[in-house]
Amino acid sequence: MKEIKREQYLNELISARENKLIKVITGIRRSGKSYLLDPIFKNYLISDGIREDHIIKLDLDLIENKKYKDPMELFNYVMNRVEDKKMYYVLLDEIQLVKDFEEVLNSFLKKPNLDVYVTGSNSKFLSTDIITEFRGRSTEIKVYPLSFKEFIEIKEIDEDKAWKEYVLYGGLPPVVLQDNEKQKREYLLNLFETTYLKDIIERNDIKRKDVLDGIVNILASSIGSLTNPMKIYKTYLSTGGKDISLNTIISYIEYLENAFLIKKAERYDVKGRKHISTPFKYYFTDLGLRNVRLNFRQQEENHIMENIIYNELLIRGYSVDVGVVEVRNSDGRTYYEIDFVCNMASNRYYIQSTLNIDTPEKNYQESRSLNCIGDNFKKIIIVRDDINLWHNEDGILIIGIKEFLLNKNSLEL
Repeated sequence: MKEIKREQYLNELISARENKLIKVITGIRRSGKSYLLDPIFKNYLISDGIREDHIIKLDLDLIENKKYKDPMELFNYVMNRVEDKKMYYVLLDEIQLVKDFEEVLNSFLKKPNLDVYVTGSNSKFLSTDIITEFRGRSTEIKVYPLSFKEFIEIKEIDEDKAWKEYVLYGGLPPVVLQDNEKQKREYLLNLFETTYLKDIIERNDIKRKDVLDGIVNILASSIGSLTNPMKIYKTYLSTGGKDISLNTIISYIEYLENAFLIKKAERYDVKGRKHISTPFKYYFTDLGLRNVRLNFRQQEENHIMENIIYNELLIRGYSVDVGVVEVRNSDGRTYYEIDFVCNMASNRYYIQSTLNIDTPEKNYQESRSLNCIGDNFKKIIIVRDDINLWHNEDGILIIGIKEFLLNKNSLEL
C-alpha cells in the first residue's frame, strides 16, 4: 500500500504560504488534517530549504505538552523559539485544546515573521465558529476523506474491486488502512459513537441523544432525496415521538452540519436564477459512516453514487446546488429535477447521475431536464456503467462514473 500524499491539500497550503493570514485546516475528524500538517507539509518545508529550528511544531494532545494548553504558556513557548527576523513556521495540532486559543492566534497574527497553521479535531473547532472568528484573517483549507482517485492510488487494486470497497466503507484514511472488513466495521462504528456524536452532544449540551440518533438515521436513509426539517419532524412524530419541537429538529441538524458529518445541498431554480428555501438534499461527508449507521443496509447504488459525485465536486472546489427547471405548457407548469448545478467562478455545469442509459427511453428520460434548461453551459450525464465517453444527439456528454472520478479534468472532456 502506497503512502498517503494528499497532494491537492499540500498545494493549497503551499499557495497560502506566508500570506499574512492564519491557515485553518478544517474537515471531519480522521480525514487526515494532522497528517497533512506533519509529516506532509513539514517535510515540504524542509525540502524547500527551511531549517528545522524555524519550524515550531506542537501536538497539543500529547501529555508532555499539557502545559501549553494554557494560552500564555503557548504564546511564550513559541516566542522564545524565535531568535531572528527570518520566517518561522508555527504548526499547531489540536489547537482547540488551548483555552482562549483565538486570542493566542490573533497575537501570532500580528508578528511579521510568524506563519501560522492550525488544525483541530473536536466539534468546537470543526464548526463554522472558527471561520467566523477569523473571517478576513484566515485561509481555510478544507480537507475531505480520500477521493476515489486517492483511494485507488493508495490501495493499488483494480478499479472494480476498489469501487466495491469504496462505496461500502468510504474514504477515511484510518479505515482504508485497516486490513479486513471486520476491522473496518468496528472502527467506523466506534468512531461514529465515541467520537463524532460524543463531541456534538458535549459541545451543544444535548439532552436527547435518542432524538439525535433518530435524525441521523433518517438522514442516512434519505441521501439523494428531497427533504426538509419539517418532513423529518413529521417522520419523527409518525414513529411515536411527541415531545420534541420542530426547532429542536432544526438545531440538531445544524449541529451535524457544523461537525461536517453531513452537507446540505440547496435547491436552485435555474430559469428563475434564485435559490428555493426548501426542500434540500443532505449528503454524508463519508459513506462509510453513513453505511455503518444503517448497519450496511439500504445500499441503493443510485443514491450512493449520487453522494459520491456530490463529494467529488466539493473536493474539486465547486459550489454545488440541486437544480430544478420549470417548463410551461398548455397543461400548466412542469418541474424537472437536475441532480447538480455546480459553479466555480464563471464556469457552470449541469449534471445528472444515473445507473445506466442503455435504451432510447432512458436516454430521453435522463436528458429531458437538461434539454429544458435553455442556456449554453455544459451538460453531463454520469452513469454507473463502464462505457466509452460519448455525446448524445443533444450534445450532452455521457461519461462513466470511474472516468469522471479518476480524471480531474473530466468535466472538460
